[in-house]
Amino acid sequence: MKKSQQFFQRNFLFRKTGRVLPIVFLITIVTTGCKKEFSQPGRDEAATAASKALSSNGKAPDIIVHAASGSIQAAVDAASPGQIIRIEPGTYNEAVVVNKQGIQLIGLTGADNNGVIIQNPGDEENGITVQDEGDGFVLKNVTVQNFEENGVFLSHVDNFLLSHVITINNGEYGLFPLFCKNGVVEHCSATGHTDTGIYIGQSESVTLQYNVAFANVNGLEIENCTDIIVSKNQSYDNVCGIIVVLLPGLTQKTSANISVSNNHVYGNNHINFADPGAGFESFVPSGAGILVVGVDNVTVKDNNIKDNNFVGVATVSTLILGALAGLPPEAFGDIEPNPDGAKIIGNVLGNNGTAPPVGLPLPGVDLLWDGSGTNNCWSNNHYSTSYPSPLPVCN
Repeated sequence: MKKSQQFFQRNFLFRKTGRVLPIVFLITIVTTGCKKEFSQPGRDEAATAASKALSSNGKAPDIIVHAASGSIQAAVDAASPGQIIRIEPGTYNEAVVVNKQGIQLIGLTGADNNGVIIQNPGDEENGITVQDEGDGFVLKNVTVQNFEENGVFLSHVDNFLLSHVITINNGEYGLFPLFCKNGVVEHCSATGHTDTGIYIGQSESVTLQYNVAFANVNGLEIENCTDIIVSKNQSYDNVCGIIVVLLPGLTQKTSANISVSNNHVYGNNHINFADPGAGFESFVPSGAGILVVGVDNVTVKDNNIKDNNFVGVATVSTLILGALAGLPPEAFGDIEPNPDGAKIIGNVLGNNGTAPPVGLPLPGVDLLWDGSGTNNCWSNNHYSTSYPSPLPVCN
């Protein structure tokens, strides 16, 4: 599949593909403030109108996109940096590109609780794309569905918020911030993606909270990142519920300081539907709750992890993925692949590891460590099985 974004860093091993699964979800919001109505004039005309329609305090009023005749992209083109765009409920067959600072796209809700749907009009790769100039971007209360590559793609964006965003069947990724920082992803939902529902890549200082991911290959993924909080999310019916991973071949060569706490991770036994050999995601074993792969200083604390057929929490070297993919250790020479300083504390685990995939070099258990890395420890977990037994205890 083609990659139009030049900043995609994955090598040949990490190509992707798409798949389709349906879902319906509804969202509400209360709207206030001054408004400027926006139908669908020509874009030059719209930009001129917007520049003149300043309120008495000098701030541009909200732009309103009408369902019957409006274009979200035309509204973005007409908006001034920092302007709020409110979108009437309805289906919008378009892709949207944002390249201005502080733009807010806010979906409205109708009297019958119908919301805003952004639908692939044909063969568009991304539903919403926000690039370098999009610092301060806010997206709320929209559904993005059926795009070929990604639902919402952010690159090099600082200080962003994705809230109450539903992503359905968008090829590889639902939500995909890459090289971003100081962001929040909250109350979002992702389903039907052949790589990851909610992904944070090569980014720093991002919080994921109160999200739901199901029927993806990976529910939530933190890849080659630093200072990430993953808290109070729900991940189920994926191949893997949550994966925190350090991979080779990317710009960012280290990953550390990840907190995974108070999540509900259960029943992640979906058959792996990534294309065979498409990338590392095609080698993720089904039945995984939380995987910590090669990342340093990861804390997995106070999670509820049940009914995952292979493992509840695994702490392993990235070389394990290499072995599953048939790669030699030298393919991972640009990273230090072993997890150091992991703390697995206070988790409640049950009925994990009862039916691990055939052929894995590791046993099925609640708590698993492959013996790699240093200063890894386990304490105050409620579980039945572990490998090895006993595990090192935290001081």
